Amino acid sequence: MGEHARAVRSRHAWARAGASRQAVVLVLLIALAFAVAVYMGVRHPYETPQPQTAEPLRSSVVPLAPRGEVPGGEPAALFENSPASSFATGAEGVTLPGVRRTHSFSESQVMAALTTAKEYLVKSALDPDVLTGGEVRPLRLLLDPDQLDQFDRSFEHPVDDGRYAATGWLTRFNPAEVALAMPAVRVHGTLTATERNASTLEVTADHTFVYAVRRPHEGGTDHASLFTVRRETRFRFDRVDLRDHHLELVQSSVLAGPQACAANAAGYLRPLLAGQSTKDDAPPGTNPYGIGRPKASLCGVLSPSALPHLPPS
Repeated sequence: MGEHARAVRSRHAWARAGASRQAVVLVLLIALAFAVAVYMGVRHPYETPQPQTAEPLRSSVVPLAPRGEVPGGEPAALFENSPASSFATGAEGVTLPGVRRTHSFSESQVMAALTTAKEYLVKSALDPDVLTGGEVRPLRLLLDPDQLDQFDRSFEHPVDDGRYAATGWLTRFNPAEVALAMPAVRVHGTLTATERNASTLEVTADHTFVYAVRRPHEGGTDHASLFTVRRETRFRFDRVDLRDHHLELVQSSVLAGPQACAANAAGYLRPLLAGQSTKDDAPPGTNPYGIGRPKASLCGVLSPSALPHLPPS
């Protein structure tokens, strides 16, 4: 504490360097911890599955030719004397099954898949505007974006090649050839939901739709006839589809009659109307009302039991 004593003792240079080394080590530890966290996030075994690319639709449209003339009459009498007499009308015929969760999907997700599939069926097979060749945008909005190019091409250039038939996606008639004798459609069928894998739900639909149709220039309904479409479809939903209210239509198998075997049904279904007939040049009879029975391959004969049996007038 003398006159020339230093008031503060200076620290050794080595001690000052120690603090710098501690800061560097701390920074390295933080960087290492961040790298480990990033690595574990990438490699985490429970990460959310990435959406899969949607498969293209595979479809078949098989015409069913009648034996003899197509019966005609009033729609109510035709329905009453046909196998469709006990069918429900319109969307009431597309009934939902009991809903249960699966191993990987909640009950609400299964319900979302079923209701979206039903919405597609109603719009594609029951909407009068769609049936008469009108707007298809409501259907397009329900599809997974990966299927939109195929959908658009199917309507721009329909071809019966198993991929680009418009009638693989929906039911529709050429308004220049066919009109609806009544807007109500008779429907019967089933919907089933199953888990395909941990990332995908699958909904299978098997329905028979029966339409009353007539020639477009006829004002009355006394010359109507029935046209039957048996459609089996498979829909798939990944988690992105469920979130966005989309679906993937991956398979569609259609039996439709009465039609001529030679009818080009890629763009429109082409019913034989009341009083019309075609040559009996097809394989043995096929009944579209037989849910679960084998289907014809290229063309079939419409089983007489599938046509209305009207009492003698």
